[in-house]
Amino acid sequence: MTSLYQDIKYKLSRLHLLEKIIVVNTFLFVIFGIVSLLIPNGRFYIFDLLSLSNNLWDSLLYPWTFLTYGFLHQNIYHLFFNMLYLYILTRTFSNLFNPKMSLKIYVLGIFSGGLLFVLISNLIPVLRINNSLVGASAGVWACIIFLCTYMPNKMISIFRFNFKLKYLAYFMIIYNLFTVFSINSGGGIAHYGGCILGFCYANKLNKGRDIGKFLDSFLNYFTKPIKTVHKTNYNSRNIYNHQKQIDLILDKISKSGYDSLSQEEKDFLFRAGKK
Repeated sequence: MTSLYQDIKYKLSRLHLLEKIIVVNTFLFVIFGIVSLLIPNGRFYIFDLLSLSNNLWDSLLYPWTFLTYGFLHQNIYHLFFNMLYLYILTRTFSNLFNPKMSLKIYVLGIFSGGLLFVLISNLIPVLRINNSLVGASAGVWACIIFLCTYMPNKMISIFRFNFKLKYLAYFMIIYNLFTVFSINSGGGIAHYGGCILGFCYANKLNKGRDIGKFLDSFLNYFTKPIKTVHKTNYNSRNIYNHQKQIDLILDKISKSGYDSLSQEEKDFLFRAGKK
């Protein structure tokens, strides 16, 4: 039993932070499902306590719901697609950015999505907005728009169609209009909240400023650095220069292929993916 526990603990410690978020969301979904089966109206009480209300006073009375709503999902399909997108994002973030950077964008995206949901619900009551908000999609959208804004000209391929990341952002923003005017209007508004956060985060980071830096001390308290021997304190300008060097290498790969890289560039990209 101890060996199994140690094995699970070791494997969890090796996961990227976004992968750990996937584990947490899935675990909570299972636990809440069991509670709902064992306790009459258990699901109602859980959602009432943790989902984000569109009523301004209720949301202020339960401020933790601006984050906890992002860890609730209506059904298995809602959970599956949000976690699938998050897993795909993990592949990109793990190669290009510090894991804590991705977590900050994700968490702030959830908060930003919830904030816009509450504001629009109370400022434009004519819209038939959901009574409450659940789901991690605002954080997922924040991460996607961050990538599209930070490296808009990076080429990607989906179903053999090659296009720049910025066109993915344009498509998502326009497509989401249909969600805003659907039965899931609250979710569509939250998506835009995540978009705003992702855009602002990338825009400021391109100028050498990490707007999520205030979360570093909090995250350091709950996470342990993988490497402690070569521990270095990077300021925002160092991060900016580091990411720009990565961008130049990625542009070279998109134009000439991976084999065109020098050994020094390959080593740099490998080390960046391990940080």
